[in-house]
Amino acid sequence: MPVALEVRGPVAVLTLDNPGKLNALSLEILDAIGGHLDAIERDEAVRAAVITGAGEKAFAAGADIGHMREASVEEGRAYAEAGHALFRRIEEFPKPVIAAINGFALGGGCELALACDIRLAADTARLGQPEVNLGIFPGWGGTQRLPRLTSPGIAKELIFTGRHVTAAEALSIGLVNHVYPPTELLDRAVAMGEEIARKSPLAVSVAKGLVNRATEGDTGDGLERECAAFGDAFASEDQREGMAAFFEKREPRFTGR
Repeated sequence: MPVALEVRGPVAVLTLDNPGKLNALSLEILDAIGGHLDAIERDEAVRAAVITGAGEKAFAAGADIGHMREASVEEGRAYAEAGHALFRRIEEFPKPVIAAINGFALGGGCELALACDIRLAADTARLGQPEVNLGIFPGWGGTQRLPRLTSPGIAKELIFTGRHVTAAEALSIGLVNHVYPPTELLDRAVAMGEEIARKSPLAVSVAKGLVNRATEGDTGDGLERECAAFGDAFASEDQREGMAAFFEKREPRFTGR
């Protein structure tokens, strides 16, 4: 399989497994990720997912250039649509998804990380959108997600120059949340997934959707969505369990209902 699935308690780990090609995002890998997400969504015991790359060199070094080299306009658009569909699925996935960036995350690989909720990087990682060197530009969400995550000026610099940034610079510009030694990265990502898994799955899922929509409309629209969703939370079993556990001074047992 081009993508391996390992379940570690409440956390599913997806590993892009084609290190000979630096885990380049072929259509086969995109399809495999989507198939695993279907299984993870159905498994109520799994409450968070981690995506990483096999080997020490790459998270995902980009899209499959061999596939794109002779592509027609229609084929290029179809390839863009495949990436967009998967990355929107990750962005809108009801469970949190953490990127454990263990090496190069370039082009489509960087865009995959951008679609995840949280990004953790090895201190050896390198990130970038070098598509201009190929006569194209980011086509899997980079022109939209990168400026939202960092700033329009930083996004334009990285996209226009195609340069790579180190993990330390990625941290300083808000592109990643934390940086760890390579030997600690995956364990740290799983530990964060485990921490999230102890919270209310319903609350985490609704909060993810609200944060994702924070840049839509004006602040008032977002506050109205938050207010309505907050009220709805009081109809949930998780709200009753969480508050009962607080007063009973015990750990809550959330069910996501």
